Amino acid sequence: MLIDSKSLMRRSGAVALAALLAASPAALLAPPAFAAAGPPSVADLSAQLIDSVVNISTSQTVTADNSDNDDDGDAPPQPMPKLPPGAPFEDFFNQFFNKDGKGPPPQPHKAEALGSGFVIDPSGIIVTNNHVIDGADDIEVNFNDGSKLKAKLVGRDKKVDVAVLKVDPPRPLKAVKFADSDKVRVGDWAMAIGNPFGLSSTVTLGIISARNRDINSGPYDNYLQTDAAINKGNSGGPLFDMDGDVIGINTAIISPTGGSIGLGFSVPAATVQPVIEQLEKYGETRRGWLGVKIQSVTDDIAESLGMDHAEGALIAGVDDKGPAKPAGLEPGDVIVKFDGHDIKEMRDLPRIVADTPVDKQVEVVILRKGQTLTKSVTVARLDEGDTVIKASAEPAVPPKPKTAKALGLEMSGLTKDLRDQFKLGSDAKGVLITKVDNGSPAEDKQVKPGDLILEVGQQAVSSPDDVTRRLDDLKKTGTKQALLLLSNAQGELHFVALALN
Repeated sequence: MLIDSKSLMRRSGAVALAALLAASPAALLAPPAFAAAGPPSVADLSAQLIDSVVNISTSQTVTADNSDNDDDGDAPPQPMPKLPPGAPFEDFFNQFFNKDGKGPPPQPHKAEALGSGFVIDPSGIIVTNNHVIDGADDIEVNFNDGSKLKAKLVGRDKKVDVAVLKVDPPRPLKAVKFADSDKVRVGDWAMAIGNPFGLSSTVTLGIISARNRDINSGPYDNYLQTDAAINKGNSGGPLFDMDGDVIGINTAIISPTGGSIGLGFSVPAATVQPVIEQLEKYGETRRGWLGVKIQSVTDDIAESLGMDHAEGALIAGVDDKGPAKPAGLEPGDVIVKFDGHDIKEMRDLPRIVADTPVDKQVEVVILRKGQTLTKSVTVARLDEGDTVIKASAEPAVPPKPKTAKALGLEMSGLTKDLRDQFKLGSDAKGVLITKVDNGSPAEDKQVKPGDLILEVGQQAVSSPDDVTRRLDDLKKTGTKQALLLLSNAQGELHFVALALN
């Protein structure tokens, strides 16, 4: 029998209405519970804040050598067209743009871009995104009243994408202050003000859709996600709470069209504030450094370590010159607390360490072989360049090593021929993986021929026999996952857990 859904809704609605009247006639007069949740208007709030938000215009001299391929609308665009091979007029464009050396050389010209920013100090301190001003020859700040001022760069940081500018205003500017973004909750109202597509003083309203988003844009990702409309040109502008304080800097969007689809991301105030303070004071960042290479604790790694659940940051390597080594931290340790902050997952640690003052002595709580230990570490200053952890030297390997097979891996000791074949340095050590079975769990975990096994079950191994003996010992204890510490040809370390059955 077919049922008319509209008729059913009318009947069920009538029953509900009768029940409501019987229970409480006054309930019909009460407003819905959600009516008080949303702001009736943000007009007054916008009027208070709009003068503190600025339009940032940059110009850059573009030549054939420094043409920018960025197409986010906040940086100078790529000026030269690209044509597929065989396209009509291909020869004409190749000659015109001097691709093949014929024809006139491309002439330098000015490229302009627009972004947003906001005033944090009445004396003329302005904050924006680094990518808004990156490569700019001239920076001009346009205010809501129509006035314009040239700006100079105080300092910038690429890793959290923030830049600090300075202008010299004839009178104090309208400034805003930062809020405690750690207290922002999913569902809280948020308001963005910026200059999308060059349309100045545009106000959009939405909510905080999520916290701690990692969009793989940098080492300290923990974005606030919002559905307040953010478009090209909003970059560097503020995201406000309903008290008119800045909870984040609008930085990125995810969009297949280039326009807002409700997926906007802001760097939280808690992340940018210490960076801004350092840029104002020193003109550069001075981040804390621990000197460890870390990886995520997966469920199978947690099981192999005897942990109740996956948490913390697993140390895969320790820099010989870093503060972690003299403090006694070792590969295989799991950091679960740093300076009083819980480390719930791997990406929490770099951000917390970076925010720690240089030379501060902190307590680090680790899990090591089933025990909870506390180590004292003096935080050093991070060298913003890349640091390579090198393996230590080892005596020569016997020329005819034994081989073995286990866990879908074929293993061998090291010889000169094998070192040459897999491009391993003379200081490489461990047990060489020469083959990985197709379809094996090891292949699924990205284990590759040429990787070296350094530890099995947190015990060092130097021969295939060491590996098989250690695996047998783990099986006898009822362990279901074997934790392997591996190194690649570049000396980069990582842990992999493989099932023993």
